[in-house]
Amino acid sequence: MFKKLFKNFFLNKNDKILQNFKLIVQKINSFEKNIKKLTDKQLSNKTDYFKKSLKSGKSLNDLLPEAFSVVREASTRIFGMRHFDVQLLGGIVLNNHSIAEMKTGEGKTLTSTLPAYLNSLIGKGVHIVTMNDYLAKRDAENNTPLFKLLKTTVGLNISGMSQELKKKAYLADITYGTNNEYAFDYLKDNMVFHSQERIQRNLHYALIDEIDSILIDEARTPLIISNSLENRALFFLKINNIIHRLKLQKKEKIEKNNEIGDFYINKKQNQIHLTEKGLIKIENILIKLKLIEKKESLYLSSHFFYIQHVIAALKAHYLFKKNVDYIVKNKSIIIVDEHTGRIMPGRRWSDGIHQAIEAKEKVFINNENQTLASITFQNYFKLYEKLSGMTGTAVTESKEFYEIYKLNTIAIPTNNPMIRKDLPDLVFVNKKEKMNAIILNIKNCVKKKQPILVGTISIEKSEIISNELKKIGIKHNVLNAKSHKKEAEIIAEAGTLGMVTIATNMAGRGTDIVLGGSFYFNKKKNIKKENFLKWKKNHNSVLAVGGLHIIGTERHESRRIDNQLCGRAGRQGDIGSSQFYISLEDSLIKTFASKTVINLMKKLVVNPKVPIKHKLINQCIQNAQKKIDMRNFHIRKQLIEYDNIIDYQRKTIYTQRNQIIKSKDICKIIDTIAKDVFEKTINKFIPKKISKKKKIKSILELEQFLIKKYNLSIPITQWYKKNENLTSKKISRRIINYFKLYHYFKKRIIGKKKIQNFEKEIFLKTLDLLWIDHLSSIENLQKGIHLRSYAQKDPKQEYKRESFEMFIHLLKTLKCKIITTFSKLFTNLYDNKNIFLKKFN
Repeated sequence: MFKKLFKNFFLNKNDKILQNFKLIVQKINSFEKNIKKLTDKQLSNKTDYFKKSLKSGKSLNDLLPEAFSVVREASTRIFGMRHFDVQLLGGIVLNNHSIAEMKTGEGKTLTSTLPAYLNSLIGKGVHIVTMNDYLAKRDAENNTPLFKLLKTTVGLNISGMSQELKKKAYLADITYGTNNEYAFDYLKDNMVFHSQERIQRNLHYALIDEIDSILIDEARTPLIISNSLENRALFFLKINNIIHRLKLQKKEKIEKNNEIGDFYINKKQNQIHLTEKGLIKIENILIKLKLIEKKESLYLSSHFFYIQHVIAALKAHYLFKKNVDYIVKNKSIIIVDEHTGRIMPGRRWSDGIHQAIEAKEKVFINNENQTLASITFQNYFKLYEKLSGMTGTAVTESKEFYEIYKLNTIAIPTNNPMIRKDLPDLVFVNKKEKMNAIILNIKNCVKKKQPILVGTISIEKSEIISNELKKIGIKHNVLNAKSHKKEAEIIAEAGTLGMVTIATNMAGRGTDIVLGGSFYFNKKKNIKKENFLKWKKNHNSVLAVGGLHIIGTERHESRRIDNQLCGRAGRQGDIGSSQFYISLEDSLIKTFASKTVINLMKKLVVNPKVPIKHKLINQCIQNAQKKIDMRNFHIRKQLIEYDNIIDYQRKTIYTQRNQIIKSKDICKIIDTIAKDVFEKTINKFIPKKISKKKKIKSILELEQFLIKKYNLSIPITQWYKKNENLTSKKISRRIINYFKLYHYFKKRIIGKKKIQNFEKEIFLKTLDLLWIDHLSSIENLQKGIHLRSYAQKDPKQEYKRESFEMFIHLLKTLKCKIITTFSKLFTNLYDNKNIFLKKFN
């Protein structure tokens, strides 16, 4: 007993949470006996029973045990798969506004059906978020029979769908879709002119699959809806031609003058910096190209964008590599996702980088874009009332998930013990010897028919290994950005006896590698008993040769990505192994390891063919990965800190738009704005403390201003002559009433409904145009805000202050423009103004 108490006292936070949740699992299991006795119809009717229970005052947590038991029984009847207790634990975590870390092969997709069904009972919609269209379509189709049995509708939201189909998908109880589609639909919904054009409902519950890939890997790039600007292809070609004239400075700090270059590369920060010598050279080149005048300086604020575009062109040539960061397909540049190895058609780099790469590769240069609407994934998913997610690798990023999203990360134990062997890294002095060792390892595995998965960090590296294997006649499959359409089929077969698969990256692939081949992959087909026995025989054969063997060709910048690769082996208690190969010439070692460490390692080498065995090199790699993870975290944190400032403004504008769209009487909104505008205008012309002489002059100036600005001919002078004690407050009240009467007159002549629709459209268009200009100004402000640090000012505080001032200016301008526009509308209606003047004389 003392031993048990001692163990419970020293439980970590994760274990304590799981211990409490295991009590709920016991409750779920207690319902199983009675649930099994139900007919299919009785099981279906449980959904109606749960909905009635919610209306009578019960909470989701009250219903959870029985609801989860119902889903498990439905899964057993439809798929022949009964949720394991660890999957029930995962479902409880997902319902608890948390992240469930479940190892690869533990059945995350089946686990997600539990909280998805439970939360759909409220009737506000559940959004299941996947990495790509293929996974969304696959999961929606596979899980529809289960949800259909439980009277729960399923929708699919993928790219290329019509607005009508999207709207239908969002009205379903559970909607499967991609992160991009959900966020873009949100932005589009806030650009419509009529409420019936909207497709999304209120954002209630989002369950994100591969949450680390979506909320961390993709968090550095904001989503943007843009419009094409004028073509400046010739300008980008001119800038591109400058690059070969600039000299690279090999080191950041140079002592000898003859070694000073025009720019240098900070490899740790992956940035390019121009030297003073380089800036002078660029200025002279731009003068020769007649892009700037002889007497003008490159340091003028109007010429700042030239420096930006030169740096963008340098990045295109020195930092962005073909077949690593992008591919050239059909004479266009397509971005390769650095974390998943997937190509991303339609996505473009901002700040002129995409155009710079197009100029470098001599393909068609597309126009630059103007931002119409934008949002980061961080701020989009924070709009949901309830958020949760699942992945195989989240614990390493648990701090970030909590700091930014207030999500706890809970590690779920595996159903069977993990017995995969993760072998120590093998370190070689150079890339050549490393490659020879990798090929030898592959040869040895092929001899005994052990399936191998070779993980590379780029398309270029995967093709090098592919070419080496072709030379020695080893058959293999290559999975990279160029063949991602077939990736599910390739991955599903990667566990077949003797199969060799080369993959750029395993992040977010979404398909399990089953030892013996894809028996489960084709589960929709009728599988005969002899086919199952054949698969079972193959499965046992693969186990006999050691299971799946993972080969990592080098360490990735992120520890999490390495963990994802290793996680492909050893699923569901299967045997397997992983081995990473490293050379002292790998970019990670060259960039982050000190020269002292590298030189020490080289001295230890007696035979270059024999790997170096030393703790120092492994420690060095771990430190490098931690540094990069920390750097990337700060980049993402900074992005959200800056976007949070704009997020408040975005919400204000979108709230204003919704208010206008939903308004049944927009005249009240316009009259409120008119009151504010005219009061401020009158106070400006006629302050409280003003002499009699100045007051008469100010009244005349005010009359002229109102005619010129608002087309309002108001006899203020006559009012003042009749009553010299007329205060600015009384004048303001009369002018506002005058404007209201004009407004009322328009409604009577044109018709209330027509004028309402017309004014709504004008209001929204004016608001949108000002917001677009504001976003453009904010972008320009953000690009140069870091320069404030040279003046000993905090860039973030400066950005916050200036963006706030710009936003206040936007709101003031909006009010003035609205009143100006509406005052000048239908001026021909005011021919007989005496009707109005009599009211005020």
